[in-house]
Amino acid sequence: MASDSINAIIADLAAIPAPADAVNPYALDGPPGNVVRRDNLRLALEVALARGPDLLLVGEAPGYNGARRTGVPFTSERLLLGGIVPLGQYGADQGFALATDDGRMSAEPTATIAYRELAALGLFAVGWNAYPLHPHRPGNDQSNRPPRTIELALGLPLLARIIALFPAVPAVAMGNSADRALAALGVAHTKLRHPAQGGATSFALGLRAFAEGLRRGGV
Repeated sequence: MASDSINAIIADLAAIPAPADAVNPYALDGPPGNVVRRDNLRLALEVALARGPDLLLVGEAPGYNGARRTGVPFTSERLLLGGIVPLGQYGADQGFALATDDGRMSAEPTATIAYRELAALGLFAVGWNAYPLHPHRPGNDQSNRPPRTIELALGLPLLARIIALFPAVPAVAMGNSADRALAALGVAHTKLRHPAQGGATSFALGLRAFAEGLRRGGV
């Protein structure tokens, strides 16, 4: 049944129409790489569900070097294919695959910082984005822009279904958009500073405090 729920979530995600200044990297009518991105996301959710994650990490939206290319929130191609060794998470040997074959292997600063800290703390996270499509500046799909209020609202039903898939897992919001989305759903959560634009240290300190709370049973 859980696998059916994951398949249903991904099918509904793939059916979301993208506005002119956004891309649905999972769309059924998109390029062949979208199939790989859907498979990567399905595998990431199935592995997390089987293991039982320590936290649900909710971000703002896929970035053009991150989930836009991989299909999995908070990953770059380097992380997804190389794996997070201390956590036994991701890796080509676990079935994750390259979706965009343009001769480069993407790295993404937010994903790198997030998994550096998660690995150091031994925290296995399952990720999702408040707006699950990739919003970009008009005319430049190799860029990022903040999702609009209406876009965040459109993402709420899928976010609610992900939360229902992991009902006992504490939620962590990375940044203001994720914080607003979880608050709109009435979900108790911990808010962390987004690592971008000088926020890496504050993010790391906040995640460490969260991990300490888990150890003490207070989260």
